[in-house]
Amino acid sequence: MIFQRAIRRELLNTVGAVFTALFTIIISVTLIRILGNAAAGKIASSDVLSLLGFASLINLPVLISLSTFIAVLMVVARSYQDSEMVVWFASGVSLMDWVRPVIQVGIPMVILTAVLSFWLTPWSQKLSAEQRERFRNREDVSRVSPGKFQESANGQKVFFVEGLSSDTTRVNNVFLSQNKNQNQESGVVLAREGTVRIDASGNKLLQLLDGRRYDGMPGSREFRIMDFERYTVIIASNTKELAENKSARVLATAELINDPSRNNLAELLFRISAPLTCFMQMLLAIPLGFVNPRRGRTLNLMIALLLAVTYFNATSIMQAMVAQGKTSFGMSWWPLHMAALALISLLFFWRNNPNIRWHPSAWLTVARRLVMPRSGGVS
Repeated sequence: MIFQRAIRRELLNTVGAVFTALFTIIISVTLIRILGNAAAGKIASSDVLSLLGFASLINLPVLISLSTFIAVLMVVARSYQDSEMVVWFASGVSLMDWVRPVIQVGIPMVILTAVLSFWLTPWSQKLSAEQRERFRNREDVSRVSPGKFQESANGQKVFFVEGLSSDTTRVNNVFLSQNKNQNQESGVVLAREGTVRIDASGNKLLQLLDGRRYDGMPGSREFRIMDFERYTVIIASNTKELAENKSARVLATAELINDPSRNNLAELLFRISAPLTCFMQMLLAIPLGFVNPRRGRTLNLMIALLLAVTYFNATSIMQAMVAQGKTSFGMSWWPLHMAALALISLLFFWRNNPNIRWHPSAWLTVARRLVMPRSGGVS
């Protein structure tokens, strides 16, 4: 059918354009944030590209859902604005006939969202968390950025080095401040250079050469000054291992089902809601795309986007309620989507019957027409 082919072609082009724009914005903001963390020494510079890829996969379900919703909304609104919808209606096409081409374009998006939500996003979350945790657990000297003050992993030392060798085993012009409680002595160490080595027990040591140490109470004028040829500091013990992240976001879907704790069920609800939200939003965009050709379409589009954001935030609220134990999983994952389906049905009926006045007596007419539709209608 000419109508369906034209709608499918325009929807595919619009979805691609909207997704490209949104993905470019999100990836740019994410890259700036990751580069900022790398410059601050919070992540390794070698992990920037991999973390950027993981962040892209994590954001894809929301981007696909939003892109599909905006694309359907824009195509329907353009048809109304250019009076094209009048031609379709005069040719015997109703607003319900838009559902089939929209679903044909949207079903692959829903399936892709489900695959990302149930499998690829948790995998990306896990690898991203492992990389960040691995960097936090590295020895302190290898995490130091030359020319910047940086706190150690335990928060009790502050490092500053002027230069760092390529293999991160030798540093030049070292400043080391050991911060303790206010009522205890604190020490400051200055050294010309230092080397990293491993002792017989497997502990990693920083050996400072040709330096000076200052010890004293904070706020006091009395300090002890000691010159040294060698000064050794333990920076990592051999018992330090990579911590296992127990966040529900990094767990596989099968693990969430096998361990139905509150947090796991809340995460499972969020993963189930992602493809359902994508499907409901693309249907919701059809009646919400109505635009009066004689008026502007800004207000209608703003209301539609507000409803979409409200729908997404309501999913997050249900997730939080499950995590807090205020409601059960079985009574949380379906009512919101059923309410959205009821709203979609009501909006479709309203757009197909625009002359109905919505006062209390009109609800009886609505119920009668839903149960006994008029004969001779356009299919």
